[in-house]
Amino acid sequence: MTTPTSSPAAPVTDPRPLLERAVATGGAVIAGIRSEQHTDLTPCPAMDVRAMVIHLISVLDRIAALGNGGDPFAVAEPQIADGRWADAWQESAGKAAQAWSDDALLAQPMALPWIQGSGADVLASYLSEVSVHTWDLAVATGQQPDWDDAVIAAALQSAHRILPPKNRRALYAEISAAMGLDEVAMPFAEAVALEDDAPAIDRLIAWNGRDPLW
Repeated sequence: MTTPTSSPAAPVTDPRPLLERAVATGGAVIAGIRSEQHTDLTPCPAMDVRAMVIHLISVLDRIAALGNGGDPFAVAEPQIADGRWADAWQESAGKAAQAWSDDALLAQPMALPWIQGSGADVLASYLSEVSVHTWDLAVATGQQPDWDDAVIAAALQSAHRILPPKNRRALYAEISAAMGLDEVAMPFAEAVALEDDAPAIDRLIAWNGRDPLW
């Protein structure tokens, strides 16, 4: 049993096609949610299925805001009727794709509290969040998506860059202070140890502090 180590792969120079594929997987999972599952718990603490879907849609809205030069942290979670989740997902995905349609954004310097680099670097950081939360929904609703190997590999690479293997509280204490928060926001627990030959999706989930066997 080991804790994953950082990935040696080269950074993704254009994450947009990978994000499109991650969004497609997320859309398939959202479309597969049954009405009686809306209040089921997910592996993400304090979020049921309904809250997680809304959160995922807001992630796409933040990606769009970032591409449009806005403040992603000013994006509020939308109010969406239960029957419109799949449509809202596609609408937000379209807005995000349009916001990042200019190739020049990929080389533009950008920064979030947890990553600094090119637009490509920052956009790639969302591959992990979209994929992990898609997994949250899939597990909560008993679905088994056909995970895209290239997407998960890039998501894991990005997660390695953003999250240290240990002592994450110190990192998020620094980030929380920089954001002016009174308390330390801990969105990720420590990495979970798992077998060396575990599937890539399990390694991504474990690095993000989730138990793949939830």
